[in-house]
Amino acid sequence: MCAYRADDNYDYLFKVVLIGDSGVGKTNLLSRFSRNEFSMECKSTIGVEFATRSIKVDDKVIKAQIWDTAGQERYRAITSAYYRGAVGALIVYDITRNVTFENVERWLKELRDHTDQNIVIMLVGNKADLRHLRAVQTDDAKAFCEKQNNFFMETSALESLNVENAFTELLTGIYHVMSKKALDIGNDPMSLPKGKTINVVGGTDDVTEVKKSGCC
Repeated sequence: MCAYRADDNYDYLFKVVLIGDSGVGKTNLLSRFSRNEFSMECKSTIGVEFATRSIKVDDKVIKAQIWDTAGQERYRAITSAYYRGAVGALIVYDITRNVTFENVERWLKELRDHTDQNIVIMLVGNKADLRHLRAVQTDDAKAFCEKQNNFFMETSALESLNVENAFTELLTGIYHVMSKKALDIGNDPMSLPKGKTINVVGGTDDVTEVKKSGCC
């Protein structure tokens, strides 16, 4: 698995959403992964933003379309459109603020209420560089994820710790779910012709596709 920067050439497109309380570092995780940038300014995201980045998994180019939104309650109205077509999610909390971890269960419920059961979820404990201020123990978060059958990783967008690993592991997990689903219906996912769409979640608005052949 490695980074692949040529965004115009890809085999699969996956929509991933970033959710979690305001101020946990969702936007910096996204900017660190997509552009290798970090901002010390704590500006709240207004509405919705998204960025893209491609990686290689099993010789296939996976393009991630990663959506970031504000964690404040007043932006709840965008919920259904925000989640539509998502096949992966990172639920982010701040390891120095226990309340952000306590709210993970609410975010998880909201996610499952608005997405397909096959969605791949990773819990991310961000700001791991602030070890001296830790309020959420790693073992507690791990235990929660084992119970929920989700991925887990602690990250630091500031130090670029595990950011690449978190997104790569999530995207690889999505690819494996998609491959298994294709095998279950009798297809070989490694020999899918370009132009065939694989719907990991239901509906016609899915942002999960195999790159169409020909000129874009």
